[in-house]
Amino acid sequence: MAHYHFDHERLRAQMIKTLRDKQVNEDSIHHVVTSLISTSLRGTDSHGINLFPHYCRAYDSGRLNKNPDFQIDQTSGTTAIIHADHSIGHHVGAVAMQHAIKLAKENGMAAVGVKHSTHFGAAAYFGLMAPPAGCVGFAFTASDSLAKTHGAKVPFLGTNPICFTAPLANEAPFCLDTATTIGTWNRVMNHRRANEPLPVGIAFDPEGQPTTDPHRARSLTPIGGYKGYGLALMVDILCGALVGSVTGGDMLPMYSIPIEQKRDVGHFFMAIDLERFRGVDAFSAELQSIVDRLRAEPPVEGGEAVMVPGDPEKRSEVMRRETGIPIHESSYEQYLQISPEYAQALR
Repeated sequence: MAHYHFDHERLRAQMIKTLRDKQVNEDSIHHVVTSLISTSLRGTDSHGINLFPHYCRAYDSGRLNKNPDFQIDQTSGTTAIIHADHSIGHHVGAVAMQHAIKLAKENGMAAVGVKHSTHFGAAAYFGLMAPPAGCVGFAFTASDSLAKTHGAKVPFLGTNPICFTAPLANEAPFCLDTATTIGTWNRVMNHRRANEPLPVGIAFDPEGQPTTDPHRARSLTPIGGYKGYGLALMVDILCGALVGSVTGGDMLPMYSIPIEQKRDVGHFFMAIDLERFRGVDAFSAELQSIVDRLRAEPPVEGGEAVMVPGDPEKRSEVMRRETGIPIHESSYEQYLQISPEYAQALR
């Protein structure tokens, strides 16, 4: 089936108009639109613009609060918990990360948890806020039961991503942003919409058996078997048990429940001020040397050049700013259902 390409600037303008027409507050609009477009430019289509129609339905239904009133419980000079008031996660996540950075600059390091939130998109959006402030950043979120429990038929924990970012001396920041599963559920949804088979090793069917049929997929494969399962549990503890939010086993699913039901998602963010250690310049120069040496490692015969985490996303952003953001025909149809004016955002 055909793919279309959106011009990212025209798409941004149309998305902003859509959310303003829905009377969403300006800060929420800024963060959700910026996150979705930047994520798609970086090539992470599972958490980019494909999600926008779902978020529009969630705003229309009342699941998402258009004008949230955040309550910040400042528990110490370096810790806080933010009550998100069922904001879209992109907005409260940005507030939380910015608050963690502020506290870290004042006190050396900080951790901020979030409760009563919703899906927050790509963790990299928040992690990448830290390096320009001279910090390393961490971003985590819990999600609904999607990762097959090691040794079991069914899922309990979510894809529970881990994001770590740090400044580099001569280029955009280092960014590791990875789910604790081999694939993401939004990737399964993209394959369902396109009616295309999944890659081998991504998902399991209702009996816990491997499947490439996106319509039969019920759970995802943890990275590294029991090790990925353990990392997912760590994230669940940070975003659930630590901040007082629901954990994967109790979290309502994103898609299969009535769209008006609220989900109470938890997030967790950390920042460390590099000036309290080696300093930004010394650290970023050292990290630049490390990644440059890694890229210079000889590749296997017939293989591509060695990359470090974040390199594919940097390459994608350069390319997609020129060629546009690809969108599958079925997803494009959802945009036209929001407004026929989205046709004007195509390249």
